[in-house]
Amino acid sequence: MAYWLIKSEPDVWSFAQQMAKGAKGEAWTGVRNHAAKLNLMKMKKGDRAFFYHSNVGKEIVGIAEVIRTAYPDPSAKPGEPWVVVDVKAVEPLPKPVTLEAIKREPKLKDMALIKLSRLSVQPVTDAEWKLVCKMGGL
Repeated sequence: MAYWLIKSEPDVWSFAQQMAKGAKGEAWTGVRNHAAKLNLMKMKKGDRAFFYHSNVGKEIVGIAEVIRTAYPDPSAKPGEPWVVVDVKAVEPLPKPVTLEAIKREPKLKDMALIKLSRLSVQPVTDAEWKLVCKMGGL
């Protein structure tokens, strides 16, 4: 299993909305960055992702699971190369982990969230996953 972080502005698509979709999940649409697209294409069914509220909140608020691998993004214009994966919410973090808390943790200094802050779909290492889960009360 690989780990990821997916970003969404909570006033556009929140973790609560993702939770409300239940087991059927939702397509992760709208990614328009080639590096993020390549990450979507690497995702496998069963991979887990931190759900990060960007702009408002700036915190990891939950865990999602990839339930369908990459396919063409239905929100893209015809001929555009964008893809989506389907994700379902697994659980909220008991304690959201803020960007500031991540920046303060020396063991997370190389996390993509800090190094590639604008990337909307990014990899997370096993060690980062375990530490952030611990910080979040899991």
